[in-house]
Amino acid sequence: MSGLLALLDDVAGIAKIAAASVDDVAGQAAKAGAKAAGAVIDDAAVTPKYVHGFSAAREVPIVLKIARGSIFNKLVILLPIALLLSAFAPWLITPLLMIGGAYLCFEGAEKIFHALAHDHGNDPHLTVTPGGAAGLEEERVRGAIKTDFILSAEIMTIALAAIPNGDAIWMKALILAVVAVGITVAVYGFVALIVKADDFGLHLHERGGPTAALGRGIVHVMPGFMKVLTVVGTAAMIWVGGQIVVHGLHVLGQHQPYEWIHHMAEAAAQAMPAAPGAAAWVTTAFFDGIFGVILGMILIPVAHYVVSPAIGAVKGLFGARA
Repeated sequence: MSGLLALLDDVAGIAKIAAASVDDVAGQAAKAGAKAAGAVIDDAAVTPKYVHGFSAAREVPIVLKIARGSIFNKLVILLPIALLLSAFAPWLITPLLMIGGAYLCFEGAEKIFHALAHDHGNDPHLTVTPGGAAGLEEERVRGAIKTDFILSAEIMTIALAAIPNGDAIWMKALILAVVAVGITVAVYGFVALIVKADDFGLHLHERGGPTAALGRGIVHVMPGFMKVLTVVGTAAMIWVGGQIVVHGLHVLGQHQPYEWIHHMAEAAAQAMPAAPGAAAWVTTAFFDGIFGVILGMILIPVAHYVVSPAIGAVKGLFGARA
């Protein structure tokens, strides 16, 4: 009998440890996912463009295809790479984060540049393929998954950097898997709701009755909401990208502009004793964003006149050899 009680006590202890581990994974996954907010918001803002111009019946299937590609990107490709980096080259995480942050700044600055220049030539819904609607759908999905890969890489790297170094490899794998699945479901579930909102509003309007006004309101609000979402996504991308690069420079020994921004945030907190935390956060985010815009604008000509031609030359070289 005493042996059975001891066994039950051991089982209860193991269950408590397992429950604590689950709570720890969930908690750390939530923190890691929150760190990747900028890339997540941008992902949600960008994806609806890829279903523009298709029939209502194809919108959700296209979003589901992109979501499946996103899960594959995160779990099959990026998660093992992240674990290998964590185990064998943790010193690479900060430089990779900075490269991803610089890319976010570049993307955000390029969106601002095109908006100011009223240039919409890069919009995916203006792309035409000889394969007709089916070919266009597949091209859109491939393009969206490629864009998602870059944002997913940034999300997974940010999440990895937020996990304490002392955690076991299996714990890191679980946390990253939870972040990957949770963010993908949240982002593409939100995208599906967005792309179907106008259809839902139209349905309510056509039904008539007390909900008709609500339906008209939804249809009327959605174009403006999409514009606001795009602006918020761009701002978040630039802010997070700038923050990542500024913090990365600090970690690597270049303490400016990190210390100057920190000093300005402290001054703002002292100037607003009623809400010092909010004042410090807004000040930090503002100057991180300014840094992100400047860095992104610098990177635009570098990307177009140096990086893109170099990539084209490499592709041409390998294509000639093939």
